[in-house]
Amino acid sequence: MDQKAESGMSRGNSNCTGTVVFLGPPGAGKGTQARLLARYLQIPHISTGDIFRENVGRGTPLGLLAKVFMDRGELVSDDVVNEMVRQRFRDPDCGKGFLLDGYPRTRAQAETLKEMLQHRGCESPVVVNLGVSYTEVVKRLSGRRICPICQRTYNLVSQPPRNDSACDDDGASLEQRPDDREEAIRERLASYDAQTAPLIEYYKKEGRFYEVNADRSPEQITDELMRVFDR
Repeated sequence: MDQKAESGMSRGNSNCTGTVVFLGPPGAGKGTQARLLARYLQIPHISTGDIFRENVGRGTPLGLLAKVFMDRGELVSDDVVNEMVRQRFRDPDCGKGFLLDGYPRTRAQAETLKEMLQHRGCESPVVVNLGVSYTEVVKRLSGRRICPICQRTYNLVSQPPRNDSACDDDGASLEQRPDDREEAIRERLASYDAQTAPLIEYYKKEGRFYEVNADRSPEQITDELMRVFDR
């Protein structure tokens, strides 16, 4: 990481010690690594998936708007996503920074995030891109299985159940989600390349960008992230 990125976690005003953005395609391990790094940095892990579920579950006005898009199988509009994130930033635990997982997804969202951070007196974020090969993504996602009873997630390659077809906890037959089949995975990756991958070039120009090889084991990725932020 360059000098600007290394020092970015401590600059800005006293109320904002750092912002981190995780980028990467489906199957890169963003959620796992984001939770670990956020705990290490002692800042909240903000996942847009969690924000969506919370707003939809509580039936908030934004949640109802988001549900309209989701029920049609469409991406939630930038305006709705931006406002959900803006409201989350107002929570007390965000006072000293946060790690964003799943946001921004588009150039327009990135521009809005930049404005929100400037309003808070924060520097632009340190951005971590988890780069992973197509072959590895297919292996990881196509091997994923979920228990329909307890929702526990397994992976036939990296985290297999004791029995290949049954949940360890309740014995229910494990299921594969439709969007974890290879044809659906190809569509998800194409959507990512079209919408989110251009953010890599956007953030490279900001000068606070770090690339991590996510083809490796979760432990190796975590070790590298810890070393980067220790610096």
